[in-house]
Amino acid sequence: AAAAAAAAAASEDGDGDVDDTMGALPRGNIKGVHWASARILALDDKVPGWWTFPSQKGVRDTAWTDASWRQLVPMPLVVPLLTPPPQLLSVAPMMDYTTAHFRYLCRLLSANTWLYTEMEVDQTLVHTDMPRLDRYLDFPTQTHPSVLQLGGSNPEVLGRATAIAAPYGYDEINLNCGCPSPKVAGKGAFGAALMLEPNLVAECVAAMQQNSGGAPVTVKCRIGVDDVDSYDDLCRFVETVSASMVPTAPHIGYQPNNPRPLFAIHSRKAILKGLSPHGNRTVPPLRHEWVYALARDFPELGFVLNGGIATAEEAADIANGVGIPEGGGRLVGTMIGRAVHANPWGVLGNADVGVFGEATNPCSSRRDLLTKYAVYCKATHGRHGTTKDGYSVPSLRHLMHPLQNLFLGEPNAKRWRREVDEVLKRDGRRPGVTVGELLRQTLHVLSDETLDAPPGVGWGRDADG
Repeated sequence: AAAAAAAAAASEDGDGDVDDTMGALPRGNIKGVHWASARILALDDKVPGWWTFPSQKGVRDTAWTDASWRQLVPMPLVVPLLTPPPQLLSVAPMMDYTTAHFRYLCRLLSANTWLYTEMEVDQTLVHTDMPRLDRYLDFPTQTHPSVLQLGGSNPEVLGRATAIAAPYGYDEINLNCGCPSPKVAGKGAFGAALMLEPNLVAECVAAMQQNSGGAPVTVKCRIGVDDVDSYDDLCRFVETVSASMVPTAPHIGYQPNNPRPLFAIHSRKAILKGLSPHGNRTVPPLRHEWVYALARDFPELGFVLNGGIATAEEAADIANGVGIPEGGGRLVGTMIGRAVHANPWGVLGNADVGVFGEATNPCSSRRDLLTKYAVYCKATHGRHGTTKDGYSVPSLRHLMHPLQNLFLGEPNAKRWRREVDEVLKRDGRRPGVTVGELLRQTLHVLSDETLDAPPGVGWGRDADG
């Protein structure tokens, strides 16, 4: 069952059933893209055989729970960021969306925004061997600061999964206590269902922190679940869980002025029976004031607001302490999810200047962004081999997916998407076709004004075709 779950999680659009060639495929630094697996290769070089395939009967001791692996990895690989930016803005973890490719696109747009992975299930990691773990854990080191989100409810298994993931070098590791999906919170009995058992969450966090190699463990949760939905219930959850947490001063030498354990709070309750995941994002009312109240009542903790925030301008106000409700406390920052996927250029294109106070943004235009992203895609296309039906992994379609909403609100945006889809259907498996070539074949339908407009400048209307 675990193997089947791993296979399902590994599949992508047209990219399932991968040939067993992972051991021979490139890892580490690939054509200018630096992957976290370089840290794993350094361990392999220092201590051959350091990796032991996990026991199929459960969790067993790992040699790296005490972070001794850090002494064996060259310092440049251990210290990706000496001074990570404050978590004023982050991109929320989203299944099927926050892939390594989408996160790379986000990093090209903003050098400072924190990026969360898709949720990885602890059982998947525990029952996957090296180097296939790269499919779930490897990420471009250019995307620091990066946060790995884990899902699970067994402290022992979560601890082992954290120990497995730690050498990849994530800046933080986050426990999912907010997903209301029936597969997660229902059958899986984790995600939002964990909010019903704060003592268990505290045990899970403690086990993860013990095995994280020093990386802070954070929690993402809702403001309540089903009938356990009062502010007092939320306070009890936060108080119980935070006792097992450590300050989020990253483990890489950075010492902020006021390090605090961190909660990312989706400011809606979760309804586990009767509402779909989409309904749980829209039907329960937003209660931003509760998150501000937590910041007031727990000044020793940090809180990031998630839910109902859709623009960088709103994020900037929260980062600057604008609009705090009367009697509320100051928040650390904002987490934005679906709005970033729906309009990455609009939300992140000006984030470094508008939210983080930088002098410039990384990309001067969408054309500049696409040029840089195409270089990444050329280095990454087919990195994980080829499926039996001839698709490279990752495929052209998978690499193009992060771009589908790049021209939201611009003339001919829909026409461009149609042209991209036609090229993918025709040439998706043809050798030699790259993302750069696909863009050269399709961008002609968009105007120079659209392609060269700087961040914050656009038509502000729906695409016309």
